[in-house]
Amino acid sequence: MKGIGQLSLLGFVATMVSAQSPQPLAVPLACAQSDCPVLHGAPQTAGMRSGFVRLKPGATVGWHTTGKNEEALVILHGQGKALIEGQPGVFFTAPALVYIPHATRHNVENTGNEPLEYEYVVAPAKAQ
Repeated sequence: MKGIGQLSLLGFVATMVSAQSPQPLAVPLACAQSDCPVLHGAPQTAGMRSGFVRLKPGATVGWHTTGKNEEALVILHGQGKALIEGQPGVFFTAPALVYIPHATRHNVENTGNEPLEYEYVVAPAKAQ
């Protein structure tokens, strides 16, 4: 796991779903903004969405819910806290993976002194 946070990421590679057949895709993570959508739902994927987030020290993404989706945060750089409504915060330091179940109101906060960078992957959860 040690090398994950130090990877020279030129792109995020995913298998795409298309009308013909799955096609590989490389998407650069060099984003000018702090939130950079990478993958989108249908027709680009079967429902998966993804994006890159860069948070300044002390910043948060804001409270939101996963709804009918589950979410994974791949922490690439920095440290922070996943705030889950009604539960204690979950601290993390890169490299790390944070899982957010469906129907969960949450927020992500940069608790460090340097930018927090992570890739989020959201996909429809199976019926419960």
